[in-house]
Amino acid sequence: MTKLKRWARELGILVLIIVAVMFAMDFLRGPQAPANFGSQPLQLLEGQKITLLEQSQQRPLLVYFWATWCGVCKMTTPDVAALAEEGGNVLSVALRSGDEVKIRQYLAAKNIAMPVVNDPLGELSAQWDVGVTPTFVIIDKGRVVSTTTGWTSYWGMKARLWWAGF
Repeated sequence: MTKLKRWARELGILVLIIVAVMFAMDFLRGPQAPANFGSQPLQLLEGQKITLLEQSQQRPLLVYFWATWCGVCKMTTPDVAALAEEGGNVLSVALRSGDEVKIRQYLAAKNIAMPVVNDPLGELSAQWDVGVTPTFVIIDKGRVVSTTTGWTSYWGMKARLWWAGF
């Protein structure tokens, strides 16, 4: 029995270390919202102009910074698109992925439908200090409430949006 307790204790310590490292990495790599980010007009590929403030007023908004050339994004983008298709409040920013035609072709080839803002030169992402793709930002009523970088599961995104609603 003492061996089992020792293993359980060591496993608990390992889990705590992993969680601490994850939070530290998110803190170090996390984006910083620019001043007045909520009122900055953004244009979707469809031509519609929106702001993050208006998009996040009724319910939390997931802002997803991604790129067509990002390997991890190839795993997370379908989950973000599924969340958007289910009616989730999602906005994606295509970072340095080419012109609008190229992004539309990429999305069509992958059968992905979600709201996209094109950031061909990385200017919007630079304003947010996004240094890692993918980057996920949760905004509620114009206020950043959560950020994370790297791979995140569909259920992780859903949980973050749900938690932000409280």
